[in-house]
Amino acid sequence: MKKTALMLSLSSVLICGSAAADTLLGLYVGTDMWRPSASGSFANDNQLQEFNFNDESQLSYYVALEHPVPLLPNLRLQHNPLESDGVTTINADFTFAGETFNAQAELNNQIDLTSTDYVLYYEVLDNDLISLDLGLNAKHIDGSVAVAESVNADRIAMQNVSQWIPMLYTSATIGLPLTGFELFAEGSFVSYDGSRLFDAQGGVAYALLDNLAVDLRLKLGYRAVNLRLDDIDDLYADMNFRGIYAGVELHF
Repeated sequence: MKKTALMLSLSSVLICGSAAADTLLGLYVGTDMWRPSASGSFANDNQLQEFNFNDESQLSYYVALEHPVPLLPNLRLQHNPLESDGVTTINADFTFAGETFNAQAELNNQIDLTSTDYVLYYEVLDNDLISLDLGLNAKHIDGSVAVAESVNADRIAMQNVSQWIPMLYTSATIGLPLTGFELFAEGSFVSYDGSRLFDAQGGVAYALLDNLAVDLRLKLGYRAVNLRLDDIDDLYADMNFRGIYAGVELHF
């Protein structure tokens, strides 16, 4: 009897300790596989040249840390590969990064606008039915845009891009009681000096595993990214990436 009571007491302590740890500190780790349709144009001035782009898979991943310390924001880091290439026959002379390509030239074009998000946010609402986060996102774009003649691969014109862009951030979740499902939406947005960037996604998630040690969510959603850049490191661009994605998230 004494052994049974001792075991029950120890079990209670462990359960309470685990629940308290989750209340004090929450770690989220996730990854999303996305295959968007890409379209858009770019140049070194506001006379944008339209290019063809292939659909390519993009694998993003993130980690978020939440805590109960008042006034101190939570932290989310997310890495977003954003790459595509294609082949385009231009219909007019095109000058880019100091190189001029004649009309009707066939060009191999490549764009890499990979970014990392550094998000500081607060939980405005947080319960089983609805949660709402608001914050700021410091997005660091670090990539390049390049074109090269198909018949003369040595003629390459490349423009590097490395910029920090401040954005507003919000995330919302609505739980569907007794189903294990929830609806979610998340996004970052900014518009200034002729440039506009938004990265928005929404969909449905299912709690495949939900216990004191770890939670596992499966996600299916739609994501849309638009980057309208106006003289960002001498680059003008209007690029769209849109498509369905699937992901998995662990909560410790």
